[in-house]
Amino acid sequence: MAKMLSYQQARQKVIEIAGAQARALSPEQIELAAGLGRVLAERICADRDYPPFDRSTRDGFAVRTEDVCAPGAALERIGEIKAGDAFAGAVGPGQCVEIMTGAAVPPGADAVVMIEQTRRENDRVVIERAAQRGQDIVARGTEAKAGQALLEPGTRLNYAELALAAQVGRSRFNVFQRPRVAVLSTGDEVVAVEAAPGPFQIRNSNAVSLAAQAALAGAEPVPLGNAPDRKPDLRALIERGLAADILVLSGGVSMGKYDLVEDVLRELGAEFYFDAVAIRPGRPAVFGECGGKLVFGLPGNPVSTMVTFELLAAPAIDLLGGTAARPLPFFKAKLAAGVKQKAALAHFLPAQVSWPGDAPPEETPLVRELRWQGSGDIVALAAANCFLVVGPEKLEYTAGEWVDVMPRRGFF
Repeated sequence: MAKMLSYQQARQKVIEIAGAQARALSPEQIELAAGLGRVLAERICADRDYPPFDRSTRDGFAVRTEDVCAPGAALERIGEIKAGDAFAGAVGPGQCVEIMTGAAVPPGADAVVMIEQTRRENDRVVIERAAQRGQDIVARGTEAKAGQALLEPGTRLNYAELALAAQVGRSRFNVFQRPRVAVLSTGDEVVAVEAAPGPFQIRNSNAVSLAAQAALAGAEPVPLGNAPDRKPDLRALIERGLAADILVLSGGVSMGKYDLVEDVLRELGAEFYFDAVAIRPGRPAVFGECGGKLVFGLPGNPVSTMVTFELLAAPAIDLLGGTAARPLPFFKAKLAAGVKQKAALAHFLPAQVSWPGDAPPEETPLVRELRWQGSGDIVALAAANCFLVVGPEKLEYTAGEWVDVMPRRGFF
C-alpha cells in the first residue's frame, strides 16, 4: 500500500524506479545549432592536438630565454606574427618577434614577454624583466591530445560543451531523444486559457507551467488539455497520456468526492509507490507506474504543482533522457527576517534571495520570504526567484540564521 514519504525519500524512490526502467531513448542525429540542452549519445574526441601549436597567451614579443635571463636585454625585432599567420624563419640569438595573442610561437622562441614589460629604443626592443622558459605560452597538446575523449555519452550539452564540439569540427552528432511528457490537468472548474471563465472557474495555468517545466528539464511536452471530473472522459485522456514516456497529471489526487485520478489509474492496473509527500505546498502527490510508464499525480493548486514537479518529476526526465538525475541545487543564505511554520513538514516558501554587493561570491546572500496567500498564489511565485526551505526538524528561525534555499530553475 502506498504511503506518505519525506520529499527526500519520495525523490529517491522516483530515481530508483526511473533508473531501473530507464532505457535511454533511441539516438537521433542533430545539427550543432540544435544541441543546446540535449543529452549526448556518443563520445566526442579531439580531432588533433589542442592547442595544435605552441600558442601565445599575450600580446608581446617571442624571445629566447637565454637572451633575456636578466632585465635590460636589447633585442633585434625581426618580424611580426598575428593569430592565424605562419612565420617564415626562426628566432636566433639576440632576436625577437612581435607576437599577438593566439598566434603560434615561432621556431627558436621559448617564451613570450608581454608588451607592458618592454620598451622601444630606436630599432631595438628592450626587455625590462627576465623571462622564464614557457612563460605566457600554452604548449601544443596541453589542453587535449589527438584522439582524446572530450565528451562522453550522457553529457548534457550547454554552451561550453557545444563550443568544444564546434572546436573539434563536430557539426553533427547523436543525442538521445527527449522523453515525451504528457501533461493533463483535471477539474470541472478549469477552462482554457483563451476562455472567459465563469465567476467560480479558473484558467488552465497548470497546463502551461507543467509544459514549461518539462521543457526546461529537457523533455518534449505533450499537452492533453483538461479532463472533466467524469471517469470515462478522464480514463480516455489518461490512456492517451500513457502513450508518452511520462504522464503528469495535476489535480484530482486529494481526498475529495471528485478526486478520481487514483481510482482511474488503479482500474488501468497502476502500481503506486507513494500517495503523499510530507511537504507544504504539495502534500497530496502521487507516483506510480501504469502500463510500464511513469505516472505523476500532482496537486491541483498551481504552486503545489510547480514545487512537486521540480522535486519529483524532473529527475525522472533526466534518467529517461539518458543522463544522471541532477541534484537539487540547494545553497545557504541568511534570513533577512524571521520565519515560523506550524506543521511538521518540509516547507517550500516563495522567497527572494539577493546579494548586498556587486560580487555575490564575496557577499553573504540574504533571503526573505514573500507575502503569499497559499498554494494558489501564482502572483507571489512569479515574484520569487527561489524557495526558502524550512523544517520539519526546525520550524522557527530568527533573522540572521542560515537556512536552505532552492533556486527556481534557470534563475541562477
